[in-house]
Amino acid sequence: MSACRTDELCVAVLARLIGDASHVAVGNASPIPGMAALLAQSGSGGRVRVSMLNSRRHNAFTDGGRELFDCAGQGRIDVFFLGGGEIDGEANLNLVSVGDPERPEVRFPGSFGSAYLYFTVPRVILFREEHSPRVLVPKVSFVSAPGTSPDNVYRPGGPAALLTGKALFSFNKNKKQFRLESVHPGETVDTVRQATGFEFDTADEVTNTPGPDPETLDLIRGPVAREIGEAYPQYAARFVRI
Repeated sequence: MSACRTDELCVAVLARLIGDASHVAVGNASPIPGMAALLAQSGSGGRVRVSMLNSRRHNAFTDGGRELFDCAGQGRIDVFFLGGGEIDGEANLNLVSVGDPERPEVRFPGSFGSAYLYFTVPRVILFREEHSPRVLVPKVSFVSAPGTSPDNVYRPGGPAALLTGKALFSFNKNKKQFRLESVHPGETVDTVRQATGFEFDTADEVTNTPGPDPETLDLIRGPVAREIGEAYPQYAARFVRI
């Protein structure tokens, strides 16, 4: 058995964060969250429903994103994944641009439905494999999806956690702050702090992020990798025994 890679660790952690959800939705260009959703489905004996926009096999929608948004608005999606070109310490996301909006220094793909889903899905898991001050910034240049809202705003959804290639954070809505829960192999609280542009709280005991056990790693590298290959064949090819 070869050592667990960071992306395999992230798949296992995201699957654990899905927890007891009944319906998990995955947006476009999200192979790692997609694998995590399929892993959670496998561990539930098929009880977890997975809707993956980039897939035909795992997408019951006939009109793509619009039906997913309707489903979320009706409270029928429990978990969704979001990322950002920039993410700040209050869980605000920037998927638009950096710099002058008229002449941006960097342009991101656009927010699409991120703000809507951030408000309507009860458990939104933020995921960005790159962990650097370039991504995790003190304040986003443009708020395309706010992490929190005023008390008089009806908002059943919001961020539950942030997973990166270095660490796992939980999010405290009342404090509007992330809390470092665990660090991945080879990382420490200090190395994570040095790579993070925003201030964060720490758990009383910051643990090492547990990786997948041998049986789970077999699932990731075998059936789950083969299943994600329908939507992401090039990404699936990175895994062994597919």
